[in-house]
Amino acid sequence: MEIQKVGVVGLGTMGAGIAQLCVQAGLETVGRDVTLELAERARGRIDHFLGRAVEKGRMSAGEKEAAVGRLSLTTELAELAECDLVIEAAFEDLAVKHELFSTLDAVVAPDAILATNTSALSVTQIAASTSRPERVVGMHFFNPAPLMPLVEIVRAQRTDEAVVDAAYALAERLGKEPIRCNDTPGFVVNRILIPLLNDCVRVLDEAGVTVEDLDKAMRFGAGWPMGPATLVDLVGIDVHVHASEAIWEGLREPRMAPPPRLVAMQRAGLLGRKSGKGFFDYDAQ
Repeated sequence: MEIQKVGVVGLGTMGAGIAQLCVQAGLETVGRDVTLELAERARGRIDHFLGRAVEKGRMSAGEKEAAVGRLSLTTELAELAECDLVIEAAFEDLAVKHELFSTLDAVVAPDAILATNTSALSVTQIAASTSRPERVVGMHFFNPAPLMPLVEIVRAQRTDEAVVDAAYALAERLGKEPIRCNDTPGFVVNRILIPLLNDCVRVLDEAGVTVEDLDKAMRFGAGWPMGPATLVDLVGIDVHVHASEAIWEGLREPRMAPPPRLVAMQRAGLLGRKSGKGFFDYDAQ
């Protein structure tokens, strides 16, 4: 099926980025958040980032205005009834997603696709809250969505292969480099990256290395473009801990569990860039 109209549920950092990609690709997009204030804030971010693209000569002012004009906002899930595909980008909590997907199931057309941007939860479990598990697929974008090329297209246990193909084609239309994978804990990137980052954090204490030297070691010894401490600060300590716990719940492998240092930082509100302090102090910069 060809996707013409897209809904995005949850207009936080990820949802706003996904909505931006959709309007830039010429798709009519309905953005839904719990309040119009939050939704308008997301529109403002999109307008700002597209304005920077105009300044850099990557699009014209007319193209920018047309793109922003393709975004409509709502607080009502019922307003997504005419969408061919709805992407959920809400809080990473299974109960929240079950409630959303159960409501969307009753709202959209029988042949519409329901997609989740979850990074760690089971797409199969999310799909179980609907009467159409064959129409549910994972579309895991990476942060920041407008810049990161990869999208993991996640096939749940009962997902129709035509739905996987449609989601893959949409990701390509959005200018992304999609990959297909099955619904396993952490999918592909996080299944590899999260235990690796956990190992890096454990080395801080075990090897008595400084945060600066840990980042230097992985940049210049392993060729990473960004050190692990800097990366976890960018992602958010709370986001990393949550994803790590979810993957550990699915696999029960010790390396998947978040290190005590990260759990302690989360409890102390040291969340990285978003809070101003994490492994590094961003308030001082």
